[in-house]
Amino acid sequence: MCGIALIVSGIRLDLSSLHVDAKSPSPHPVHEQLQFSIDDLKAALRRRGPDSLGGVKIFISSKSSNPGEEQQFECSIERVDDGVAVQSQNDQYEMKIGCFRSENGWIPQSENSCSSPISGAEFYLLGATLQLRGINPIVQPLMDASRNILVYNGEIFGGIHVEYQGNDAETLMLALQNCCACNFSLGTNTCEGECKRERTIVDILSIVQGPWSIIYWQDSAKTLWFGRDAFGRRSLLVHWPTVEDSRFLLSSVSPASSMFHGAGLEDDNGTCEVSFWEELPCGIYSISFDAQRTDGFLVGEVKRHEWTNESLKELVEWKRTRIVPEPRDISTPYLKDLLSQYESHLACLPNLLSVSGSIQAPVSTPAEILLEALRKSLIRRTSLYRIFQGTTSASRKTELGPVAILFSGGLDSMILAALLDECLDTCYEIDLLNVSFDGCSAPDRISAKAGVKELSRIAPLRRWKLVEIDADLSNLTSETKHVMSLINPANTYMDLNIGIALWLASGGNGWIYESIDKDEKFHQRVKYKSEAKILLVGSGADEQCAGYGRHRTKYRQGGWHLLNEEMKLDIQRIWKRNLGRDDRCIADNGKEARFPFLDEDVIHILLAFPLWEVTDLEKPAGTGDKKILREVAKLLGLHEAGALPKRAIQFGSRIARESNRKNFGSNRAANQASAGSVKFNRQSVLVMTCQGSPSGSGQ
Repeated sequence: MCGIALIVSGIRLDLSSLHVDAKSPSPHPVHEQLQFSIDDLKAALRRRGPDSLGGVKIFISSKSSNPGEEQQFECSIERVDDGVAVQSQNDQYEMKIGCFRSENGWIPQSENSCSSPISGAEFYLLGATLQLRGINPIVQPLMDASRNILVYNGEIFGGIHVEYQGNDAETLMLALQNCCACNFSLGTNTCEGECKRERTIVDILSIVQGPWSIIYWQDSAKTLWFGRDAFGRRSLLVHWPTVEDSRFLLSSVSPASSMFHGAGLEDDNGTCEVSFWEELPCGIYSISFDAQRTDGFLVGEVKRHEWTNESLKELVEWKRTRIVPEPRDISTPYLKDLLSQYESHLACLPNLLSVSGSIQAPVSTPAEILLEALRKSLIRRTSLYRIFQGTTSASRKTELGPVAILFSGGLDSMILAALLDECLDTCYEIDLLNVSFDGCSAPDRISAKAGVKELSRIAPLRRWKLVEIDADLSNLTSETKHVMSLINPANTYMDLNIGIALWLASGGNGWIYESIDKDEKFHQRVKYKSEAKILLVGSGADEQCAGYGRHRTKYRQGGWHLLNEEMKLDIQRIWKRNLGRDDRCIADNGKEARFPFLDEDVIHILLAFPLWEVTDLEKPAGTGDKKILREVAKLLGLHEAGALPKRAIQFGSRIARESNRKNFGSNRAANQASAGSVKFNRQSVLVMTCQGSPSGSGQ
């Protein structure tokens, strides 16, 4: 999929049930003033490489407001593609006790019923589709015969069955169509009415496995649904109405113009106190509408719904049963019993076993169990897609290079590469995208080249393409400005550095070495751009397997319990700190990020293991941290990669060093200022990028 957006005007929202800051007027607010057009929003979505971009407008307008009369409303739906209305439907409703009732069925739309309502609301849904599944092209928003409307940015890897030649969005649309349309009690998912349908919308979305964000208009209930998956693997930004801008907005991405146009943008230090956009917290939300008789405005009550899937709740709450080892835990008999329990748990995960049949071979260690789970995760994320189905000849397949990997040559990306080799036919080339801000001297470039050699040893029939993407931060003025809009509302130097590195790497525009003789002894460096639409990313591995330096610090401070709490915190905030930002930067290049380590079954498996089987921070870096993944690497034959220490992309690519020199004068000064957490001054960053690096470059 690609991106979605919603613009709602003419309503008033009741946010009291969310228990969040509704951005009510404060004595000294510093809000961003959003100044962008619908065309700006469409342009931001088009940059994400969609096959199609469509829109639907819903109008709910007042028909009568005489005292003592029940409020009459007309609901009209208009399909808009590239600004042209191509289809419209009209219906009239009577608002009574918070519900809508159809009075006249479908009637022809009157000439002025939508263009100039007396009073009412407008909902404009936009859907951009990068289609990677199914054989028939689709155009979003999708609308069914019941006038339900869906825009969906996601993939379904389990929970709901998708036919081999089917499409995720169409399958989800059918499932939602059969859901209960009754109102819910506040804070519950209990149907208040007498409904024969067994499932609710919350039930359906709670069982979907995979990344998603959604906006759904349920016409029979006159309810707007929206949300994102439990881990936030797909971006969805929200603007709650404020005094400065009363509209309610949702979008996969922030338009660039909303970052740099407008008054009252920054405080005296050049940083914004309150961003126009927020990352929407993970979950399922609904807005049901009622009429305010005094002025005819629609009033929408916003509710956040609890997940109804118990298995998913356990993952979200990060429930690990065994945290601190006891003396008996190191005995062989107990370990055998424990592994038997793991295998029983594995058998209870139908999605893990249904992709390609039963487990290939008996497992005897936690690492082997995890390896099998990761293998299935890769299969789900790289198979059954239209980009494969549309090709029959082997020569065309090698040209496509359908899947790429964000590649540093480190532990996580090497595991993904080795597993991807098992999932794809050897006729496919695999692009390994590597970015460097220090040419061949960057640590990630050095480890990437070593990694390709190791991969070639374990998979000699595969053609590995190391795409070397070289960058100079001082020459990236327009690019830096653009990435600022992509990472918004994130606003620290660390976010900016990571965002630039991800954006350049996912663009895939670099160099490869091609042989110039039959024996492949001589090579030349040639320009190359990866056309892969699927990009595998190692996010989630460090959070779940204690790969960060702060995990070792917490372990030293408070042992296993404090370590577990820190890992839990990392997973529960990954949507805000990492995934939304990363998804926006990668999708801007027309690629879809997929996160195999954040597969629901993989998370479940890792939580089922005792913490001491996952990591051993008594041992040095490169050995005890991410212990279980190092064992997985060795099972795959990746002995060199299995001993590599953790290195974040901003350090491995050396963009952090270049940024520190440019913005703080030196690495030393940046470290003293805790540069990673410092909020950047937008104008000064751009000015210094234009001027180049300062002369001081001491370490």
